[in-house]
Amino acid sequence: MSDPRQTNLANILVNYCVKVQPGQWVAVLGSVIAEPLINQIQDKIVQAGGYPTIQFFSEALDESFMRSASEDQLKWISPLSELIYSKADAVISVWATRNVKSHSQIPAERSRIQQLSAQQLMQVFSQRMAAGSLKWVGTQYPCQSYAQEAEMSLWEYEDFVYSATLADQPDAVSAWQKVKQHQQRYADYLRGKKDIRIRSPHADLHLSIEERDFLNDGGESNMPGGEIYTSPVENSANGWIEFTYPAIEDGREVTGIRLEFADGKVTRASAQKNEDFLLEMLEVDAGARYLGEFAFGTNYGITHFSKSLLFDEKIGGTIHLALGNGFPEIGSKNTSSLHWDMVCDMRSGEITADGEVFYRDGHFVIQGK
Repeated sequence: MSDPRQTNLANILVNYCVKVQPGQWVAVLGSVIAEPLINQIQDKIVQAGGYPTIQFFSEALDESFMRSASEDQLKWISPLSELIYSKADAVISVWATRNVKSHSQIPAERSRIQQLSAQQLMQVFSQRMAAGSLKWVGTQYPCQSYAQEAEMSLWEYEDFVYSATLADQPDAVSAWQKVKQHQQRYADYLRGKKDIRIRSPHADLHLSIEERDFLNDGGESNMPGGEIYTSPVENSANGWIEFTYPAIEDGREVTGIRLEFADGKVTRASAQKNEDFLLEMLEVDAGARYLGEFAFGTNYGITHFSKSLLFDEKIGGTIHLALGNGFPEIGSKNTSSLHWDMVCDMRSGEITADGEVFYRDGHFVIQGK
């Protein structure tokens, strides 16, 4: 018997996040481990009148390919992937793995080759998202490896996931609509502002958000939601920041990251663990040293750091910055095959907009417009 919270999560993804309409083509991309949830998602797509295509993947197969493929094979983009990202009306991604470290020993250069080759496809994806012709949502299936990373039992981790996604509530769609409405006040307050100053024991950083609106993630573009975010002006970052949580990319955990910026560009970078990998990622392409995102985590129901960015970047009382690709729908001009989010605790410190304190010690202190 399936967990009713799983059915509820499938309903959220199909009928709230991507809002499937009759006749739409919906691609569901997910791990073979996540088949129970994907089965529920397919049922909901069919009930909504959509046409589902299911594409399963396996981290074991992916790891094997990454180890043995030639450079030309690493650069190859599947025509099926091109078709999905250029033609599908909606894409639902469901992540799960048996081993979160499966890619940790793959040489960074091989990952870099694959990332660069996918950049054009990702630009198509971003442009269609910005134009509204493609809806996308990603979520995580509660499995043993994620539970182990979060230092929880599977039972505890399932509770964690279903609580964070509000799938444990009887009317989760209404609950997410209320979350989005609440967060919009802060996005509205920041509209028209120009200068952001972040000051805490971990940061002293200036950013410009001139003519860049904040978007409101009420769970429609990833699940769980719980952030407001923008792409800062590309040449505006000046100062430094130390990230208080590990940053994880391709199964590698980089801790104690400190970045220094001048005129938007990372001019100095260091880390306590896996610094070499951090420096390699900064050389992926010309856009990797510039910021593509600045965001506030607003999901105060997520109180446990789980080593899963999908949840950790939403922790209430944190901010995160992403190196690399920005959001064209906001006006970002920065393009990169990298988009690496890094999370910083702001429960001690304050942030000003055009000189006015609006965020202090992990909470907004304005009421919004």
